[in-house]
Amino acid sequence: MQEGSKKAIVAAFTANLGISIAKFVGFILTQSAGLLAESVHSLADTSNQALLLFGSKRAKKEANSLHPFGYGRERYFWSFVVALVLFSMGGLFALYEGIHKISDPHETDNLAIAIGILVAAILLESFSLSTAVKEAQRIKPKSQSWLKFIKSAKQPELPVVLLEDVGAEIGLLLALGGVITAHYTHNPRWDAVGSISIGVLLIIIAAFLAIEMKGLLIGESALDSEVASIRTAILSHHATKNVIHLRTEHLSPDDLLVATKVEFDHSLSVHELSQVIDEIEVLIRAQIPSAHFIFIEPDIAHSTILN
Repeated sequence: MQEGSKKAIVAAFTANLGISIAKFVGFILTQSAGLLAESVHSLADTSNQALLLFGSKRAKKEANSLHPFGYGRERYFWSFVVALVLFSMGGLFALYEGIHKISDPHETDNLAIAIGILVAAILLESFSLSTAVKEAQRIKPKSQSWLKFIKSAKQPELPVVLLEDVGAEIGLLLALGGVITAHYTHNPRWDAVGSISIGVLLIIIAAFLAIEMKGLLIGESALDSEVASIRTAILSHHATKNVIHLRTEHLSPDDLLVATKVEFDHSLSVHELSQVIDEIEVLIRAQIPSAHFIFIEPDIAHSTILN
């Protein structure tokens, strides 16, 4: 895991732990459905940051005969689990609490306390979000949109933290709006509406994360620009005649597998061919340092079906 990702996770963990405690105390004092939904949401976020750190630690295990390419996909797996936790502990609970309060409405007590806790939580979440944004900007191309970055990033931690923090900020504003509206209209169902809105928001975010993490877990190719750089590196060698086909797959955010069939100069001896392949591997890694596993098969173009 890159240092920036770890820094963003630790900042989010610290902020969410403090926020979840404050929100739960606020719920006890105010009986606000929105605050209860938000306290469970923050507790889920706190556990999610712990899961991301756990996945990062697991991914560092050495490769063995059972897992010859290592355990890098642990980071993708635990990021997928994060989406499930966000869906169940965050989204479904918020929906349940909101629906329950609609059927059994009661006034929110201590409005000032509820507002104070929510405003403080917004400030803490803003700190967490700004840290995640700052660290993401170190690796995000300036011309790339944030949505494109989240969808194309091979490192799962920063997109997860970014989406969680954005969801938390919006959720806090919904909870704040629900509490204030319920108080001044004397209709506690508005607080319930805030809780239901938070639930829907979290379910949408969780579903988006699950889809993105599933793609990484199954295996995604390198970015188009990286594939083009690999192809260029292969063709740059004077002994290369043609790249017959090229396949890439991320085994982890930092480990790329490259498999290719290449047509070389037919006059090369076996010894010369072996040297050329070694030289091409060096050229590829010079362009893409994460290409730790490279398999180059010499072939003749007309004998290959794939193109």
